[in-house]
Amino acid sequence: MKKSTIWILGVVMGLSFLSLLYLQVSYIEEMVKMRKEQFDESVKRSLYAASHNLELNETARYLESDIANTERAALRAQADLTQGQTQSGNEVMQIHQSYTAASEDGKIQTLFQLKAFVINPSTLPKAVISRKHGKKTIPQTAQDMLETLKNRYVYQKGLLDEVVMNILYEASDKPLEERINFKLLDSDLKSELYNNGIEIPYHFTVSTNEGREVYKCPDYEEKGQENTFSQILFRNDPPSKMGMLKVHFPTMDDYIFSSVRFMIPSLIFTFVLLVTFIFTIYLIFRQKKLTEIKNDFINNMTHEFKTPISTISLAAQMLKDPAVGKSPQMFQHISGVINDETKRLRFQVEKVLQMSMFERQKATLKMKEINANELIAGVINTFTLKVEKYNGKITSDLSAEDPMIFVDEMHFTNVIFNLMDNAVKYKRPEEDLLLNVKTWNENGKLYISIQDNGIGIKKENLKKIFDKFYRVHTGNLHDVKGFGLGLAYVKKIIQDHKGTIRAESELGVGTKFIIVLPLLKN
Repeated sequence: MKKSTIWILGVVMGLSFLSLLYLQVSYIEEMVKMRKEQFDESVKRSLYAASHNLELNETARYLESDIANTERAALRAQADLTQGQTQSGNEVMQIHQSYTAASEDGKIQTLFQLKAFVINPSTLPKAVISRKHGKKTIPQTAQDMLETLKNRYVYQKGLLDEVVMNILYEASDKPLEERINFKLLDSDLKSELYNNGIEIPYHFTVSTNEGREVYKCPDYEEKGQENTFSQILFRNDPPSKMGMLKVHFPTMDDYIFSSVRFMIPSLIFTFVLLVTFIFTIYLIFRQKKLTEIKNDFINNMTHEFKTPISTISLAAQMLKDPAVGKSPQMFQHISGVINDETKRLRFQVEKVLQMSMFERQKATLKMKEINANELIAGVINTFTLKVEKYNGKITSDLSAEDPMIFVDEMHFTNVIFNLMDNAVKYKRPEEDLLLNVKTWNENGKLYISIQDNGIGIKKENLKKIFDKFYRVHTGNLHDVKGFGLGLAYVKKIIQDHKGTIRAESELGVGTKFIIVLPLLKN
């Protein structure tokens, strides 16, 4: 499958998953918002009902107190009338009148009676009924009685309203502490919240309109106080006499989110699918990259093996020539070529097998105390001839004051050789090779840098040069020998010595490798 096709498929599938995830998140947000609005409305309705009940209870309480006073006055009047009865046998008749205070929904708050005492009219002398009144018909008489009763009702209702207004006026003069039964208020709140479907813990306070707190529930805590609901108490009183009820719910967020918990597994599954899809796309691209590296490696390996095999084959054919057998010098030369090419072929195979061994298990290192300055100086001395062959030059600045490290001498020597050999391989044809090697101490560690003036490396390739089998593409040219294992081997050895290596490069300017190793004393 082409890379562009994979990209298009990945983008389409990725956008589909992201859209699905966005829709689910939007749905959850909308549900939470709607649930919050329902909760707010239920709480406000409950607080209003509790406030209304508080006003009704206060009104009933003062009416009961007023009626009790009226009854006591009536009893005293009865006693006075009983003592003042004449011997004519006049009797006292007791009249009862009942009143009921009720809320708007018909709920009875209190029931009380008014009592009055008058002289029984049966004991009074009989009045003479006028003939004029006797001429009225029964319906007319009934109509007159209804009118009289209606007038009496309106009059008594006005008196009752006046009494209630007087009572409420007297009540508003008292402080909130005396006007409110806080236990009854708590009970009303719990009941109204339950009726509106809210059964979670709450805390409340009561304060004056000026902000002075007059009551706080016994189990009050500040958790959830950022979402406080307020309700004015005695809203028909003067502003200075009003109260303020504040309620908050510590577990409100859990209550609201409980309605969308069933969506969380779906959201998690969608997210897992998205991550799995991204990981799958990553594996596809990684596999494609490995395939390209493998193909490049096979091409390089074919070229590297083809040369010595061709040379050995040609030498073997020459040995069949009788003239060669008659010339000891020619025979010796051909035998040397076969031997050299065989060693070269064996060396290439060993490099591949060695990296395979390093990949499976940690390399066995023979660690010992080494002076890095002396070891690097020896490598430079050996490598000078190869550099001078290309009209190159090696300079060194081995100024590390503490060069003692604990390393495997053979593998560490190979690391320095590989880095120098890379400088020779990737030199610019039009420029003489300049190779500079430095050592210094910094932050309690040994730093080694190997810098050249070669062709350099592009930034996008710089981070890949330590990958196994990776080689910077140079088209179909095989002017640089190797399998792409040298730098992978270098990084593996440095890491096994608990060190680090990094590369700095600029295309057309050169490359610089920096090795950092712990000192022996550390």
